Amino acid sequence: MADPTMSVTPYWELTFDADGDVDAGQRDRLLAGVKQRGVQHLIVFSHGWNSDRSHATRLYSHFFAPIPVLAPQAGIGYVGVVWPSMRFCDEPIPDFPHSAVVAPAPGLDDGTRQALLETFPGRAAVVERIARLIDGRPPEDGELEEFGRLVRELVEVAPSGPQARCAADTLMDEELQDEQDEQDEPEMLAGSTARACEEFARALAGLESPAGAEGFALPNPWDGAKELLRQATYYAMKRRAGTVGERGLGPLIGRLAAAAPAVRVHLVGHSFGGRLVSFALRGLPEGVQTVKSVTLLQGAFSHYAFAARLPFDGRAGGVLQGLQNRIDGPLVCCYSRFDEALGTMYPLASRMARDAQGLLEEGLLEEGRAVAELSIGGVLGAKWGAMGHDGVQAVPGTHACTLAEALASPLPRSGCVNVDAEAVVRRGGAPAGAHSDIVHPELARVVLAAGRIH
Repeated sequence: MADPTMSVTPYWELTFDADGDVDAGQRDRLLAGVKQRGVQHLIVFSHGWNSDRSHATRLYSHFFAPIPVLAPQAGIGYVGVVWPSMRFCDEPIPDFPHSAVVAPAPGLDDGTRQALLETFPGRAAVVERIARLIDGRPPEDGELEEFGRLVRELVEVAPSGPQARCAADTLMDEELQDEQDEQDEPEMLAGSTARACEEFARALAGLESPAGAEGFALPNPWDGAKELLRQATYYAMKRRAGTVGERGLGPLIGRLAAAAPAVRVHLVGHSFGGRLVSFALRGLPEGVQTVKSVTLLQGAFSHYAFAARLPFDGRAGGVLQGLQNRIDGPLVCCYSRFDEALGTMYPLASRMARDAQGLLEEGLLEEGRAVAELSIGGVLGAKWGAMGHDGVQAVPGTHACTLAEALASPLPRSGCVNVDAEAVVRRGGAPAGAHSDIVHPELARVVLAAGRIH
C-alpha cells in the first residue's frame, strides 16, 4: 500500500542504527519489491542532520515530487534512508514553513534539548547539565572547562567498535598512520574549551556583521559555547554517516545487485547524507557495478575526500580517494557559496578538530579580524573546505559548470562534476545560511541528468 504522506510510489524506507545495522524487515521488503514492481531505476536519498523520521520523510516527499512528471516512463523506484542524526532547532529550513524553528539565542531551546536526548540515549544527566551551563553562563573558568568535558562525554569522542575510523576526511601514508591514529581525537574538545568557544564566538560575530567592525572586542567565550556543542554533535553525526554508509548501505546495495542485477541505483545525499552515500562506495562488495550515479547536495565533508594527494601535504590523500571510479557514471557535486554552515563553520570546526594550534598561534587571525573573513576565499577555507561550498577539489579532470549549463546539455558519463547551484540554493538565515535550501525541481533534474534517467 502506498504511503499517503509520500508524493511518489513505489517508495521504500531503510532505517539504520548508529552501527550501520539495517531494519531487516524493511530490507527484505525492498529486495522483493523492486523485482515485483519492475523497477529499472532506484533513487536512494539520505538526509543530513535531521531529528527524526517524519522530518526526513517530508524532505524526501518534497524533493521527489516533480520527478514522476519529469520522467514518467522511466520505471523509477524511491528509497528514503533514515539514520540516527539530528539538527538544532534554531536552523531555519526553507520550504518547511511549519517546522518548529526557534530564534537563534545563546541558551539551549527545549526542542534541541529533546533532540540531544533522543540522539544520545542514556546521557540525560549530561544533557541537562550542559543545558544549565549554557543557560547560566557562569563566569568561573572551571565551569567552562566542565562544559567542554561534558560535551566530550556526550558525543563519545573516541568510541570503540565500527564507528572508530569513520570520522576521518584524509588518510596518511602507511608510515604516518599510527601518528594519525593518536591524533584522531578532535582538538576542539581535547584542548582549551575557552579558546575553542572564543573562536566560534568570533565566527558568529563575523556572520552577523560580515563587513567587520573597528576595534573588534574579545567575545565572551559563552557566546560560542552553543556552537561548540553544535559542532561537536556534528562531529558525531559525521562519524555515524561514514559508518552507516560503509557498513550498512554499501553492503545492502551489494545484496540488491545479487537479487535484482538489472536495477540501476542512483545515490543522492544531502549534507552528512552526502558523506553517507559516498562512504557506501567503500562498502560495495567487489565487482558490484549497479551504482550508476551519485549526486551530492551541499555535501558536508571535505572537498579533498576523493583526492589522491592533498595539495598542502603530499603524504596524505582523501579518505575516499579514487572511489568515484566505483560508480558506473558520474559523481555530481552541487554546491553554493550561500551555504554559511559549510562556508564558515565547517572549515573552522574542521581545522579545530585536526590541529593543535589555535588560529592566533598560526598567524591566521590578526587582532581585530573576524574568523569569518578567513572562510572559503582564504587560507582556512582552502585547506578545510567542504564539498557543498566549493565542490570537489584536487581531482584531475573534474568538470565544472553552472546549474543552467548542467541542465542544458548532457553531463559527463564518468568522473567528478562540480555544479554551481547558487542560482537556487541561496535562502536561509544564520548560522546555516542556505545549507538546507535543496528542495528545487532544478536539483531533481540534476539527479535525473546524472543518472541518464529519461
